[in-house]
Order: sequence, then C-alpha cells, then structure tokens
Amino acid sequence: MTGQTALHVVYLAVGLLVGLVVHEYAHAWAAMRLGDVTPKQYGRLTLNPKPHIDPFGTIFLPGILLLLVLFGGGPFVFAYAKPQPLNPWNLRRQDQHATIIALAGPAANLVLAFLFGLLVRITIRSGGQLFLLVADCLIASAVLAAMNLLPIPPLDMSRVVARLLPPRARELMTNLAARGLLEQPSPGRVH
Repeated sequence: MTGQTALHVVYLAVGLLVGLVVHEYAHAWAAMRLGDVTPKQYGRLTLNPKPHIDPFGTIFLPGILLLLVLFGGGPFVFAYAKPQPLNPWNLRRQDQHATIIALAGPAANLVLAFLFGLLVRITIRSGGQLFLLVADCLIASAVLAAMNLLPIPPLDMSRVVARLLPPRARELMTNLAARGLLEQPSPGRVH
C-alpha cells in the first residue's frame, strides 16, 4: 500500500459521496416537480448526506469495496442510500412520473460524469492531485449511473422494469425495490 493508493481510496470515497448525494437529491427534486412532497417532508430534498445514509449501502458496502481498492483491487466502488420516500398517489401520472423519478438519479450521475469528464480534460496536463481527484470522481459517478441502470432491486431501473410486469410480479419487484434485498420490512414505513 502506498500513499498514492490511500489517496486514490480517499478520492473515490469523495466521488461516491458526491455522486450519491446528487443522485438522491435528483430523485427528491424530480418527485417535488411532479407533485409529490413526500421527500421534502422526510428531509430528503437536501444535499446534506446524513438523511440519505443507509448503514449497509452507504457505509459498510462501500467501506469493504474501498478496502479492496486499498489492497490492490480495481477501482470498482458502489454505494446506495436509503430508499427515497415516495407517495405515487401524489403524482399526476403515476406510472410515467414514477419512471421519471426513478431515472432522475442515474441521469444526475451521467451529468456529473460528463462534467467530471470535462474537468479531467482540463486538469490532465497538470497530472497532479486535482486531476486524480476529478478522475476518481468521474469513475464513481459513472459506476453509480451504470449500476443503477441494472434492473436489480433495490436499484433504480428495477422500479422502471416493475412497471412493465404483470401485477403479481410487479408487486413483488416493487416491494423488493422499496425495502432492498437485505432489509426486513418495518411497520409504518413510507414506500
């Protein structure tokens, strides 16, 4: 392990945090614009990371992946936040608007990746720490976008695919997406 590797891990963690918070903010912002104030009521319309933290998906999983990077693994890092509270009954066009909300997060990560890509082109000549930070933020944003486009609950594309399934399969996938694969249902939770 070198000092460069440790910095690489720190920069990837920063990129994950930025990408995850912007991702969640995009979901909340889209929901608000489409008529659902639930994310705002639950304090999720914020760039503050704290309300978005899921103990496993935001701390434990990325921590393990970052340790793998630290000890010689590739730069694959991933994280996810608590499920975004959403009340589809507040949406004017439930299916269409729920799809837009689900895709807002990965779209925000794509925009971030594009912006970081532009910054990489600007900072590449320096080859210094700023370039490395921006490059790692680009990697984290691109991975977050790509992973959330996989139709695996609780990732975002699973919510889109669920809308195309027959009612029983749709209900199962929606419940998995709302709770996550590892989480037990809790009473009184907003989905």
